[in-house]
Amino acid sequence: MKNVLVLALLFIAGSCQSQSGPNSKVNAEEFEKGLSAPDVQILDVRTAAEFSSGHIKNALQANWVNQQEFAERVKYIDKDKPLYVYCLVGSRSTGAANWLRDNGYKQVVELQGGINAWKRANKPVEGGAKQQQMSIADYQAMIPADKTILVDFGATWCPPCVKMNPVLDELQKDASLHFQLIKVDAGVHTEVMKALNIEPIPVFIIYKNGKEVWRKQGIISKEEFITQLQ
Repeated sequence: MKNVLVLALLFIAGSCQSQSGPNSKVNAEEFEKGLSAPDVQILDVRTAAEFSSGHIKNALQANWVNQQEFAERVKYIDKDKPLYVYCLVGSRSTGAANWLRDNGYKQVVELQGGINAWKRANKPVEGGAKQQQMSIADYQAMIPADKTILVDFGATWCPPCVKMNPVLDELQKDASLHFQLIKVDAGVHTEVMKALNIEPIPVFIIYKNGKEVWRKQGIISKEEFITQLQ
């Protein structure tokens, strides 16, 4: 509760003042140049809907306005590697960047003017095209009655989801396990998410004989998956 309160206060203060520092806020040209460096991380602090309407390539997403979501997602971002942050016009990213610096992120760079300035400078964005929604009937049809199925509800822009990818890769290489992995893009198939009461992500569901037998949200160890899949 205390952490949430502190984050709320910083959110309010962040829109009023900016923390100074070398290269803490740069224009679109400098921002793009910085993204070419090795080990750079990119964070979009807008909402998931805004992110889906168009974002910078390889960006992760954590909604600064949803303070609990923001704090939960950014803890999976490396504090020692450069972190480039942006929002729509620069206000939210200033608040987020100040909080990140105060919480130990060593190299935080903001995009001055946000993604609007990025677009005005004719820089590339990804996404924006509306993708077809999967229906709940389509989803259910992917779950065969004679197999063990592990469904991963995640997204490429979700830091904890990205953190889980190596674990899922190891599971698939384990010859002692007999299961099928299905990945559902939570940023696209929101109707299925709503029907299954899934939020936040990542969420993992195991089906056996066509029935859901296990569900869990968050970071999960390989050992726990093995226990549930056997």
